[in-house]
Amino acid sequence: MANTLDPMDLKQIITLHLDGYSNRKIGTSLSISRNTVNTYMRFFKGSDYTFKELLSLDTAGLETLFTSHTTITNERYDALMSYFEGMNKARNHPGFTFLYHYQQYSQRVEQAYGYTQFMEHYRRKYSKIKGSMKLEHDPGKELFIDYTGKKLHIVDKQTGELVPVEVFVAILPNSQYTFVEASKSQKREDLIGSCENALRFYGGVPKAIVSDNLKSAVTRSSKYEAQINRSFKDFARHYNCVINPARGYSPQDKALVENAVHLAYQRIYYPLREMTFFSLEDLNREIKPLLERYNNLLFKRKEASRLELFQSVEREYLKPLPVTRFDLKEYRRAKVQKIGYVYFSPDKNYYSVPYRYIGKQTGIHYTRSVVEVYYNHQRIALHPRNPSKGAYSTNKEHLSSTHKYYSDWSPEFFKNKAAPHGSHVVSCVEQIIAGVDYPEIGYKRAMGIIQLHRSYGSQRLNNACKRALQADAVSYKRIQNILKNNLDQTSLFFQDLEQDKPHIPEHQNIRGASNYK
Repeated sequence: MANTLDPMDLKQIITLHLDGYSNRKIGTSLSISRNTVNTYMRFFKGSDYTFKELLSLDTAGLETLFTSHTTITNERYDALMSYFEGMNKARNHPGFTFLYHYQQYSQRVEQAYGYTQFMEHYRRKYSKIKGSMKLEHDPGKELFIDYTGKKLHIVDKQTGELVPVEVFVAILPNSQYTFVEASKSQKREDLIGSCENALRFYGGVPKAIVSDNLKSAVTRSSKYEAQINRSFKDFARHYNCVINPARGYSPQDKALVENAVHLAYQRIYYPLREMTFFSLEDLNREIKPLLERYNNLLFKRKEASRLELFQSVEREYLKPLPVTRFDLKEYRRAKVQKIGYVYFSPDKNYYSVPYRYIGKQTGIHYTRSVVEVYYNHQRIALHPRNPSKGAYSTNKEHLSSTHKYYSDWSPEFFKNKAAPHGSHVVSCVEQIIAGVDYPEIGYKRAMGIIQLHRSYGSQRLNNACKRALQADAVSYKRIQNILKNNLDQTSLFFQDLEQDKPHIPEHQNIRGASNYK
């Protein structure tokens, strides 16, 4: 009798026969003697079962009908098992494929099994005890994201040092349409930036983004209720989707993205292995055509590429993108100072808030372009971000009546305030403000001069300013002394200035007069 086969080999013969293969072609495909195939075909036809019924029998049923349980030759089987032992140790290595190892195996042995038998024997030898459910994925429902374990590198032009960079992978599970991008790190801003680029790549937004329990995405991991990073939540809110972290220790939740990572090693890492890059932009520019080629590869069973499946099925289920891109927010805490401003530590400057919040603790939300101040989760102030160190950004509506008065101070303001009291008062005010480097100092002195009208009247103040201008002695203190000593009302004023101060009577303020030297 011809060599006997085990039930697995028999099922392969029956399957190929039902597919229309001839006995000779079955023997060639399975590396089995044609005579052995002919013998078993006679056994099949002589049994009480149809070919489909034989195929539906389990292993025990076939063993009952065809009792022998062996392979064609023991040496051939032993060689295969020996190869499996070495191959299985490399299962976790990036870029591992069964096809690569089958090609190696078939080159090493004289009588190699066919690829189908090769895989069947492997599955039988390394069958998984714990089964896993095949997850069905609705189109447009989820986007899976992850980072590859292995890093790519760019070269620092200045030092020649190899700088490791992360590789971000995203996949829509229904069509398996994949996005790959290199980024500086896995930090929050880089993760959100890559997620945003992925959504722009797809041209739409899924209902949920499924992330691994990355530190930049999840503040506190949990199998049932993970706590999402605040910035990542803001990102999801902006794009009208939700963040759904994969369950810890549940690899089936992210099996497709893990598979996409392994395919990235084969389709992207390997072609780039001998290339040198000096920037992320150069690296991503080279990744783009490799990714395009990968998404255009045909699935053998579906007879369509990832891109075709995405375009024909999944794209229409995605929600539209928002008009604007997401602006990453940062957060600070600050107490409102007595002057009605909060101190913004990143830029070391100040922003006004309504004066009724003085003394309150507030939260500051800021982006590259705006600064928002919140109290009890309600926004109380919004300002364009001012990068100037030490600057005060003010909304006049925030100020009390007193603060508003001071905020209006300017040279024009003081000229208008001085005008009702005479032209010489205006001239003195202009000269004082122009004579100082720091405007606020001049404003205070000018206000002091104007306020003298309350004690002496506008006419006397104007005369005193006139005499101070003629003597080139314009200052608040000097004008005050002129009024206090009634020098604005005497013709001796100019003689006293020219002949020095001893001519001033002793009963008058000698201390004040000595200032006129």
